[in-house]
Amino acid sequence: MRHIAIIGSGPAGYYTAEAAQKQWGDDVRVDIFDMLPVPYGLIRTGVAPDHQSIKGVSRRYEATALSDNVRFVGNVKVGQDVTIPELQDLYDAVVLATGAPHDRKMDLPGEDLPGVYGSAAFVGWYNGHPQFATLDPDLSGDTAVVIGMGNVALDVTRILSKTRAEFDGSDIVAHALDVLDTSKLRRIVVLGRRGPHQIMMTPKELGELSHLSRAAPRVDPQDLPEVGEDALLEPGMRKSVNHLRSFAAIPASHYADTQIEIEFDFFASPRAILGTGKVEGIEVERTTVEAGRAIGTGETYVIPASLVVCCIGYQTSRIPDVPFDERAGRFANDEGRILPGLYCVGWARRGPSGTIGTNRPDGFGIVEKIAEDIGAGAGKAGRPGFDALAAARGLEVVTFRDWKKIEAAEEQRARDGAPREKFVHVDDMIAARR
Repeated sequence: MRHIAIIGSGPAGYYTAEAAQKQWGDDVRVDIFDMLPVPYGLIRTGVAPDHQSIKGVSRRYEATALSDNVRFVGNVKVGQDVTIPELQDLYDAVVLATGAPHDRKMDLPGEDLPGVYGSAAFVGWYNGHPQFATLDPDLSGDTAVVIGMGNVALDVTRILSKTRAEFDGSDIVAHALDVLDTSKLRRIVVLGRRGPHQIMMTPKELGELSHLSRAAPRVDPQDLPEVGEDALLEPGMRKSVNHLRSFAAIPASHYADTQIEIEFDFFASPRAILGTGKVEGIEVERTTVEAGRAIGTGETYVIPASLVVCCIGYQTSRIPDVPFDERAGRFANDEGRILPGLYCVGWARRGPSGTIGTNRPDGFGIVEKIAEDIGAGAGKAGRPGFDALAAARGLEVVTFRDWKKIEAAEEQRARDGAPREKFVHVDDMIAARR
């Protein structure tokens, strides 16, 4: 019998558990640990609340979770409640699938001013992550700046732009919906160091900006390359640039009835966050692109802003006793192997790149390596050994059956038209499962 511990219950964790089942059938026991009492990681607290179809992938993970040889072990902090060496003593393999839940720093003067947020914090706030439930951003100003040219920047921009009615069918949490309802924002500037041909935004997400009831996107036609240059782009990227071209073609008269303008500011690199006591603006340097790199021109200007959200990337959480690659912001590993018996998968292995589906081949690949390394297993204690340790330490472990009770309570307390109203405090989750 093989005993596998997976740390992290998001897509990478559940795809790895699925792969272990396919590899060994009934000859494996998998425990999936999470620091929260609720599973699914990025699906629950990262995917935009108005993208419910994407969240539907959790049904696939539930099928894995409900099988006899996979168990959810929630409300356990690895590195605090139990250490990595202790888990290595109990399990044949320990797989870190913790994702990349922390914001990459901008390293700019003033980025710690009130009113400046990383996207992990801001997205966590409107998605109900317990760590960020009390964020309470001030939306009473006129202008917000969103730094970044990827889909997360689009998510943040779209959420800031929508009316209350446009959130029907979403699972945005009530505290965020109430704050957004009071927003006085009239301008959202999406800031990118490079140009339209270097964006990481996908066509679907860009296209959604065309259907907002009170907001409209604006692109300066002079920022766009010659149309013929689009032929060099891969098809998906070409569609994204076509959306930008359609935004640039919107007549000026259209904005007369627009409450919020979404302004794409290309060739613009942030240099400093300005303000006394709170954010009041951002200093930006105009750039040019040479060989794909943004080069500063020395020309600077200031965008007044009362809210800044930085969406430039993420890094993995450090865990005691696990080697960490500081430069890459992930665990130090050789194709998923960290140390004997210790592995990583997903964003924890490769950094924050790829889609949710990218984690499936990643999970299957790491299980193949584990199979090479552990053979038939070493007769370790596995699940019974952890249960004894948890009992000795008084840990209040949350199982998948407990999670289903929490889920039912969230569905019961949902507002009209919403699939659920998430609990945003761990104590409330624990109380619901009882």
